[in-house]
Amino acid sequence: MYFFLAFLGAVLAQTPYTINVDVPDKPLRSDHLNLGGSDPAGDVIDVNNYYLTYNGKPFIPVTGEFHYFRYPEKYWDESLKKMKAGGINIVATYVFWITHEENEGQFVWDGNRNLRRFVELCAENGLQAIVRIGPFCHGEVRNGGLPDWLLGRPLTIRSNDPAYLAYVDRFYGEIGKQLEGLYFKDGGPIIGIQLENEYQHSASPWGLMYPGQSYDWTAAERDLNATHQGVSVAEADNPYAALGNDHMMILKSLAQKAGMDVPIYTATGWGYAAIAENESIPVTSLYAYPFWTEKKDLSPFFLYKDMHANPDYSPVRYVPEDYPAFAAELGSGIMTVYTRRPVVDQRSMDAMINRCLGSGANGLGYYMYHGGSTPKGENFYFADEAYGLPKVSYDFQAPVGEYGQLREGFHRLKLVHRFLNDFGDLLAPMWTVLPENTATLTPENLTELRYAARAKDGAGFLFLNNFQDDAQMADQINVKLKVESLEGDLLIPEEGTFDLKGNENAIFPFHFDLNGAHLNYATAQLMMKGDDPDRPYYVFFAPEGVEPELSIATARGLEVKNGEGCFIEKNNKRWLVKCPEKGPSEFLIQYKGKTTRVLVVDKKLALKSWLVTIGGKKHLLFSEATVLQDGDQFTFQSMGKPEWEFYVYPRLGPGFQYSFTANRFALLQDVPVFSGYKISMTPETYPVESYRIGERKVVVKLPGNPPEDLSDLFLTIDYTGDTAMGFLDGELVTDEFFKGSKWQIGLRRFYPEAAGKEMVFYFRPLQKDATFLPDLNPEDVPDFGARKEFLEVREIGFTPEYETTIQILRN
Repeated sequence: MYFFLAFLGAVLAQTPYTINVDVPDKPLRSDHLNLGGSDPAGDVIDVNNYYLTYNGKPFIPVTGEFHYFRYPEKYWDESLKKMKAGGINIVATYVFWITHEENEGQFVWDGNRNLRRFVELCAENGLQAIVRIGPFCHGEVRNGGLPDWLLGRPLTIRSNDPAYLAYVDRFYGEIGKQLEGLYFKDGGPIIGIQLENEYQHSASPWGLMYPGQSYDWTAAERDLNATHQGVSVAEADNPYAALGNDHMMILKSLAQKAGMDVPIYTATGWGYAAIAENESIPVTSLYAYPFWTEKKDLSPFFLYKDMHANPDYSPVRYVPEDYPAFAAELGSGIMTVYTRRPVVDQRSMDAMINRCLGSGANGLGYYMYHGGSTPKGENFYFADEAYGLPKVSYDFQAPVGEYGQLREGFHRLKLVHRFLNDFGDLLAPMWTVLPENTATLTPENLTELRYAARAKDGAGFLFLNNFQDDAQMADQINVKLKVESLEGDLLIPEEGTFDLKGNENAIFPFHFDLNGAHLNYATAQLMMKGDDPDRPYYVFFAPEGVEPELSIATARGLEVKNGEGCFIEKNNKRWLVKCPEKGPSEFLIQYKGKTTRVLVVDKKLALKSWLVTIGGKKHLLFSEATVLQDGDQFTFQSMGKPEWEFYVYPRLGPGFQYSFTANRFALLQDVPVFSGYKISMTPETYPVESYRIGERKVVVKLPGNPPEDLSDLFLTIDYTGDTAMGFLDGELVTDEFFKGSKWQIGLRRFYPEAAGKEMVFYFRPLQKDATFLPDLNPEDVPDFGARKEFLEVREIGFTPEYETTIQILRN
C-alpha cells in the first residue's frame, strides 16, 4: 500500500502546471500623456500607457534611491560605482528642504548637501537621475523634510494657500539654480522630477511635539482624516481629491518655472494619493516589512497579479491602464523604529522583483538601495525622532548598507538587473498572463506553486516564486510546466521534472531567439548577453537545486557542440543540452555562419559575478571581492581576506597587459572556460584594546591611521541589548537598534581625526516586555529566565577591507 501511494503521489506531482499564453494585444496609447522629451544629441525618451521608450526602443528603468546628504561627499563616487555595478541605471534622491534651509532664508548647498556635485557625479558614472523635490518628502527625516519654521508661519502647509506656495516657489527656485544645465534637454543626466510625496495619503509627525502627545501630522487640516501612518490601503472617499490633483498641477508649474523641464514627472499614486493627471507617471509602492503596522504579518506582495489593472495599495485615484506600471518605491529593506524591529530577509529582494516583473511592472525603483547616516543639524537631529527612529543610523537593511557594505540582496538583485538591461526591450511589450490558481492563492498558502508569464506572439518568460515574507515556503518538488500557445503545447522540461527550493525564485525563457537559433525553453535563468558581434555569447544561471537544460529547435545547418561539461543529445525536433547543477559549463551553437557561445553557471557562482568592459567589450568577472570599474582600471575590495581569485569570461587572449598595485598578481593555469588570476596582499591585523566602565559602557581604542591599501576598517560588535550608541570626543556619531545581527561600523569616515582615540559605546539592556521581541528571529531572543532585562556584549573585533587596483589594457 505504501509503495502504491508513493507511486500515485509521484504521478500526481508530475501533472503539469498549465498556462495559456495566447493573449490578445492591448492598444498602446500615448497622445493623452504630456510626457517625454529629447536631448541635444537627438535621443528621445517617450512614454505610452504600458512602457517607456528610449529612441523608440522599449526599456525598463531600474532606479535606486541614495540620499546624498546621508553619506560623506568624498565617498559618493565610489558608492555610485557600486550602484552601477549592481545594475542600477537611474539614481533617485530626495531634496530635503529642512536640510538646505534649516534656518529661514539661509540656504546651504555645500559639503554633503552639494546636490549639484552629486548629480554631476551621476553623469560622470553614466547614470541618469530622478530628483525628488518635495516640498514634503518623508524619508524618515524630521517633519518629512519641511522646515520647523514653517509651523510658525501664518499659512496652511501642503495646500494651495498662496503664502505656502510662495515659500515653495522660492525653494524650487533654489533647487533650479543648483540643477541648471543638468537636465536631459541640456545633455545632462536628470530625466525625471518627482512632485511632492504621498500627497493626500501620508505624512510625518511634526518634530515640535511633547512626549506622550499624539502624532500631529504634517498635512493640511482638511486632509487629516485621509492621512495614514505609512504606506497603506486607503478608501476612495476624500472630498478634497479634486483640490489635491489641482495642487499637484500647481507644483508641476512651479517646478517648470524654476527650470525643471524633464521628460518624466512622477507622483506617488498609491493609496488614493493625488497625482498630476496625464502630466505625471503615478508610481506604485510595496513594503513587505513595514514598521508602521502593529505587528508583522504575511504580505500579498509575493503573489502574482496584473499590476497594470490592479496596482498595489488600490484603490487609486487614476485609471491604471492609462499609465505604465512603474513600481518605483519597492521596499528593498526597511528602517527599524524603537517599538518595531522588522528583520528583512535578503532573499526577499529578488523574489519581490520576480513577482513585480511577472505581474507586469515595466519600471523598478528601490527605497532604499543605499543606506546612510542622518546628520545632525545646527538645532536638532534631522532624523525623525518623533517617529522613534535612530538618531543617526539610516542603514535601512538596504542592498548597500550604511557604510557602503554590499549585502546578499545586492548580489541577488544585480542578476535580475542585467537581464532587464539586456532583454528589457523584449519583456516590456509582453503582457501579463496569470494561471487559474491565481485568484484563489493567499499568502498563507505555503505549499502551492506560484507562477505567471509575460508573453507576446507565443514567446515569453515564465516567472516562478517560492518565497513568502515571515514564513517558510515548502520546497516545490517534481515541477513540470505546460505552456499552451498557437505554436502547440510546450512541456518544461520535456521529460522528468525539476525542484524549486523554498525561498528561491526563477525566470525561464520560452520560444526565445538565441542569436538566430530557436530556444524552445531553458530551466535556467537568462542573465546577460555579450556585445561583440564577432564573439557572441549568452549567460544563464541555474537556480539552487535545478539541473539546467536547454532545448534548441533543430534547423538545417544548425549544430550544437560541447565546449565544457555539457551533455548533448538530439532527435529530429530538438537539441537538448543538459548541464550539471554545479557549473560552469559551456556549449556552442553553430548556425548560419555564426558561432554563439552559451555559458551556464550555478547561482552561487552567478552571485559572485561582475559585469565589466575590457578592451571595449562586455565581460563577466567572477570574484568574492567587490569589483568597481573606472575606465581600464578595476578596483578590488576584499572584506577581511588578503588573498582572492578572480575569473574572466570570455577568456582574455594574449593581447592584454596588466599593471597592478597588489603585492602579488598571478595567472592561474588550467582553468576551464575562464581566464583565472590570483591577488595577494599583505595581511593586516588589529588587536582590540578595550575596557569596561560598569555593565553598559565599553571603551575601544581605535588604531592609528590604516595603511593606504585598505578601503575601510570595520569595527564589529556582537551583542544582545536594546539600543547601542557610539561616541567620539563625546559626540554621538553612530547608533543602532538591536535586531539580532552584528553591529558593523565603517571607521574610515572618522579618520584621520579619530586615529588612536578612544571610542565610547553605551548599551541599554533589552527588556523582557519589549514590544518588538516578536519581530526578531527566535534564535536572537535571549532566555531572560527570572531577569527583567538582558545585556551581553560578546565580542568586539576589527575587520580590514583590502583594496587594490589592476589595469587591463589591450596591447
